[in-house]
Amino acid sequence: MSAAAANARITADRPLSWPIDTASALPAERGDESLSVVIPTFNEAGNIAELLQRIAACLADVDWTVIVVDDDSPDGTAEVVRRAGAVDPRIRCLKRIGRRGLSSACLEGMAMARGRFLAVIDADLQHDERLLPRMFELLATGDFDLIVGSRYMDNGTVGSWRRSRRWLSRAATQLTRSLLAIRLTDPMSGFFMIRREAVARAAPRLSDSGFKLLLDLVASSPAPLRAVELPYAFSARVHGLSKLDAGVMRSFIGLLLRQCARRSCGRFGRFCLIGTSGIGVHLLVLEIGVTTLHVAFPAAQTVAVLVSMASNYTLNNRFTFDAGRLHGIAFLNGLSRFAMLCALGAVLNVAVADAAMRLGGLRLPAAALGILAGALCNYVLSGVFVWRRGSAIRP
Repeated sequence: MSAAAANARITADRPLSWPIDTASALPAERGDESLSVVIPTFNEAGNIAELLQRIAACLADVDWTVIVVDDDSPDGTAEVVRRAGAVDPRIRCLKRIGRRGLSSACLEGMAMARGRFLAVIDADLQHDERLLPRMFELLATGDFDLIVGSRYMDNGTVGSWRRSRRWLSRAATQLTRSLLAIRLTDPMSGFFMIRREAVARAAPRLSDSGFKLLLDLVASSPAPLRAVELPYAFSARVHGLSKLDAGVMRSFIGLLLRQCARRSCGRFGRFCLIGTSGIGVHLLVLEIGVTTLHVAFPAAQTVAVLVSMASNYTLNNRFTFDAGRLHGIAFLNGLSRFAMLCALGAVLNVAVADAAMRLGGLRLPAAALGILAGALCNYVLSGVFVWRRGSAIRP
């Protein structure tokens, strides 16, 4: 079952969650654990036992518990965790019935946890659990709120990903950093450790849908988080299937739009509205050229593209990026840069739509993702390279 299909499955007449092991509540005399490691799972029976062993080995000097939040995996993941918990009571499992989603699973696990520090790690053995002790040491100093495992720092790698996935991940990361003014090199990492109070401060603004909890935490925090990143090599998956599909891409775009709207709704909204008006300008010019002036369609289409682009540029210069409005020669230079960036946005549009189709998407949603990716690309790059003084990436 794809992640998108799983996320859509709702069973309203059954309990939303229940603990399935006898150690679901630690004795009160244990007190608060220093570290709670949250592992969201769906069909990870082939990996979870190995990961639990690795975590226990590398955290030998830390007071820890593990909370596995399983979305009712049909492959018996929860049963594997139950057996591990019967041997080691520090391992607990929350089996969710009737709902799906990576971010919501992590948040439920965090709510169930008692640790002063909360770590999130995937169950697929692709994250390097050996970083957990170092993350713990850094948080324990009191100097940081968040420690992130990064694939994009020096000495970090994305492993054996296909070139297309490398490119998409890099593009999405750079777009996110620019659009939301986030300094992390890997804001969409699924491997991090954070202080409980930092999650509590961001909680009222968090979404429980989607797959990029770290991005949501950083962007939703009412005050900047004191963060540091540690490089690691992303390993290849051995068992099971990747959860990346068109549904994951849609949830990422939705989260990005929500955060963008929270920060600069007016400006991005104007940019999109003007882009929509450009469609009307294009069709009007095309109609006049073909039916009134009797121009051949290829020529009329070319003129319509140029006129609509010039219209979009002029309106954005006046209304969207008014703080950096261009005049005279600078206006003409900006128009040429805007045209080149629109061409780049068109290429991204096609690439993202094609990637979404290859991941199992439908034509219309894939096309919508491509259009949105192109619009976001044009918006960010226009603010950086055309209207520098009215930059779109300013929070």
